[in-house]
Amino acid sequence: MVVKPFFHTGLQFECSRCSHCCRFDPGYVFLTYDDLSRLMRATSLGREHFVREYCRVIDINGFKRLGLKEKKNYDCIMWEESGCRVYAARPFQCRSYPFWTPNLHDIGTWNDLEKSCSGVNKGRCHSRREIENWIKKRAKAQFISMD
Repeated sequence: MVVKPFFHTGLQFECSRCSHCCRFDPGYVFLTYDDLSRLMRATSLGREHFVREYCRVIDINGFKRLGLKEKKNYDCIMWEESGCRVYAARPFQCRSYPFWTPNLHDIGTWNDLEKSCSGVNKGRCHSRREIENWIKKRAKAQFISMD
């Protein structure tokens, strides 16, 4: 018997650009090669300058990845008073949120996200297929290794 995921009829989500996922708490925004290219175009900077200005090497349990810097208050380096300055070119990690496997464990886990993300259970309905595509893309994402 095939068990359907709880989101088999889809899930509502619309980014409200509240910035709760970009600010205040420490975290990591890992970059893929596509992300780096998009961000370089969005900022009109060459690779070396962009990496020096906006990136850091993140070492987690011996795995080193290229990620965005944070400000001293833990805001993402790309966050400004009006929101994300590169929203249209934001990294895959940001674009795929909240459709991450840990958030899709069950309906309770999904609904708990409403406490930190005002876009959960609001806006357009994302189909099961669309959500599963985000999960597959995330599993295949080639984040930039700095090993």
